[in-house]
Amino acid sequence: MVGALNADLVIRVDRLPAPGETVPGRDVEVLPGGKASNQAVAAARLGGTVRLVGAVGDDDSGRMLVERAAAAGVDASFVASLPGVLTGQAIIPVDAAGENAIILVPGANGAITAADIPAEAYTDAAVVCLSLEVPLAVVEHAARLGTAAHATVVLNPSPFQPLPAELLDAVDVLIVNELEAAQLLERDDGLSWPAAAEELRAALAPHGIRRIVVTRGAEGAIVVDRGEPTRVPATKVSAVDTTGAGDAFTGALAVGLATGAALADAAAEASVVAALSTTRRGAQPSYPTRAELEELRS
Repeated sequence: MVGALNADLVIRVDRLPAPGETVPGRDVEVLPGGKASNQAVAAARLGGTVRLVGAVGDDDSGRMLVERAAAAGVDASFVASLPGVLTGQAIIPVDAAGENAIILVPGANGAITAADIPAEAYTDAAVVCLSLEVPLAVVEHAARLGTAAHATVVLNPSPFQPLPAELLDAVDVLIVNELEAAQLLERDDGLSWPAAAEELRAALAPHGIRRIVVTRGAEGAIVVDRGEPTRVPATKVSAVDTTGAGDAFTGALAVGLATGAALADAAAEASVVAALSTTRRGAQPSYPTRAELEELRS
């Protein structure tokens, strides 16, 4: 997993504030987060062999993030510690229904360079997961290294920004939510599913991307794997906190792909993992183990 590590400042509120409004908070927690860090921990808890590549500051938050990742079974030896730079931070109010908003302060995630992404981290890699919480030049470099290592390059373009052709050309599997799909298609009139999956496939075909997953929250997911779109149903749960659920999905999908599962099958298991993660508070602390996943199925 290549990308961001953040210290998440999670604030519980009855409801998310409107612009200019002040609402009372109930409690505050500092938890490990960041898309790459979350995905790595989610994958490791499912039994994946995972390396995490990114950067933190030389501070207590950075040390906490590395220690928590390692405790979850992630190889965090490729996480750089950058002197004189703060570790990335995320401020996350979570309402009574489990919905959240996120404010990101990049810190070390914005200071990382291609030189901090060593080729040695890709040794024997089967899947490389990328997102956009670090500079785009770093993501492109990481994608090229993944291609050179003959790994499956998975991109979740979040937070969304226009994607250069050079990056898309290196991607094997694209994971987007409905908003990111609309942004990718430059549409603001709403999308109709599964017809929009065909639009995505057509738009991405010139870049050789024929494997696409669209996550739709309570509506499950839609998978395109070189053929007709396939619906993946959602697992019904009572959500407590949706923070990091998308990262749980990506981490679980990566484990499935690394073990040779078909994309639709990997997405089906990832949907269960993501749903389970919403039943507990926080991002990384909410991710289920393989044993918990199997217990649910029994």
